[in-house]
This record gives sequence, structure tokens and C-alpha cells, in this order.
Amino acid sequence: MRNVVIIGSGPAGLTAAIYSARANLSPLLIEGREPGGQLTLTTLVENFPGFPEGVLGPDLMDSMRKQAQHFGTEVVNGFVHKVDFSKRPFRVWYGENEVEAKTVIISTGSSAKMIGIESERRLMGHGVSTCATCDGFFFRGKKIAVVGGGDSAMEEATFLTKFATEVNVIHRRDSLRASKIMQDRALANPKVKFHWNTAVEEVVGTPENGVSGLRLVNTQTKQNSQLDVDGLFIAIGHNPNTEVFKGQIDLDDLGYIRTQASSTRTNVPGIFACGDVQDPVFRQAITAAGTGCMAAIEAERWLEH
Repeated sequence: MRNVVIIGSGPAGLTAAIYSARANLSPLLIEGREPGGQLTLTTLVENFPGFPEGVLGPDLMDSMRKQAQHFGTEVVNGFVHKVDFSKRPFRVWYGENEVEAKTVIISTGSSAKMIGIESERRLMGHGVSTCATCDGFFFRGKKIAVVGGGDSAMEEATFLTKFATEVNVIHRRDSLRASKIMQDRALANPKVKFHWNTAVEEVVGTPENGVSGLRLVNTQTKQNSQLDVDGLFIAIGHNPNTEVFKGQIDLDDLGYIRTQASSTRTNVPGIFACGDVQDPVFRQAITAAGTGCMAAIEAERWLEH
């Protein structure tokens, strides 16, 4: 029987672990498929407070993990494949193991939807990014491309014009799915160029030298072309990692966990959710860490009461 079981090991889960460990709750943290979360896919993080020179994403997560363990968190490598939140104590299964818990903090995050080509994975963090807010600054004075046609793509494209000399929006169709206000803003921006009925076949570049261009294909004529850019931002949405929780707690229409206002409480007393798994809006390491702190404090108070 554990006081607190934390599912997920990104900034939210590790911050929850630090706080609950310091409250003498001896938490168990189950790392999940991507130990360290999405930050392990990036290189330099410049917007996390306290690091004036920036910090490498994997190094930041490694420091958080060590800090959590220093205060008494037990960290296990495993993927949660089943839960039972229907009665207390709650039950969580990972690998061949089953654990009972008085409280559970869910911090499984979300995963950016990818195009599905080998070169985007190979160059992720080396010119390919899924977060303009995180990485836009690195492309000051450069030409870049954004893939997508929804609100997030238009928002990222418009934001990136603050840094880039040219932003090329690549969209598979001949019209955007974005809301009219977001479309109008992007279409009116002289730095944004649109490539309709176009898909990315390959990202050209190396991890050592970064991205140098894209191989494109017209989805109607099948004609190939080359576009010289220094970076690629993929903005085709995110999937919250909530498959295992379906039918156990309330999810919204997009699959994100519903939490109560100004809280990390879910509809099941004793189950808390923090980080990107319940935040489709901000999706930043610092906001995830903040809600991880909230979840640990709320779990501690819930156990006391």
C-alpha cells in the first residue's frame, strides 16, 4: 500500500514527487514509456527559470529525478497498462507488478502528433520542433516551415514571424481548418507564405548541422519540390496520454483529463491530474511543474482529511 503513486515522469510528475516526498509520503513514481517526458526530446531549454545560460532538456529532467530520489521517491521504470479507480484502495498495474494506492497523481502528459517520417524523428531537437514558444528564439533571422492547418499551426506561424525572416506554412489541403480570426491573422502577415496541397516527404539535414531543407510533394499532382529552410515546426495537434484511464475518470471531448477549477482534483476523490494531460492550452515545462506542485499539496491534504 502506497500513500501516493505518481504515473509519469515529466516536469509535472517529478515536481509532484519532490513535494510529496518532502511531505514524508514516500511516493512511488512510475516513469512511463518516455522517462523524463517531452523535454528529453529537446536540446537547449532557455525559458525555464533559474538557468540564465539555458539547460539541456535531458539534463534538467535528470536533475529533477535526482532531487525527487534524494527526498525519498522510489522511481521505477515501467508503463502503466491498467488501473482500477472504482474503489479504494486504488490499484495500478505496470509490467508484471500491481500496486495499491491511497492517492494517485496522473502526469502522463501528451504526445505531439507527428508526420510519420523517419527524418523528423532523427532531427527532433536538431532543427525539428513541436513547440514554437520553446524553440522559436533559436531561429532568429532564418527561414522556417510550419506543418499544419488548424488553430495551433496558425498561432505558431504568426508567433514565429517575430523571429524568422520567412515562415512557410505547409498544408495537405487547399483550405485551412483554423478559426477565421486565426486564418485572417496568418493570411494578412507578409512574412507567412502558404504551400497548399503539399506534404513533407523528407526533412533534409543532419543532427550535427541541423535542418537545411524539405523535400515536398504536391498531394494532387504528385510533383516533387525542394524548399530551403533552417527549421521545421510540426503543429498538427497533440494526443493526451489517457488511453488507460478511459472509463475510470472524466475526460473531455479531446481526451484530456477534466480537473476542477483552480485545482488538480478529478471527479474521483483521491485521484489528481497535473501537467499536459489536463492542460491543452499552455503545455510548458514550468506550468506543468506548477500543477505538479499543486497535485502533491492537494494529495497531502486529502490524505490528512
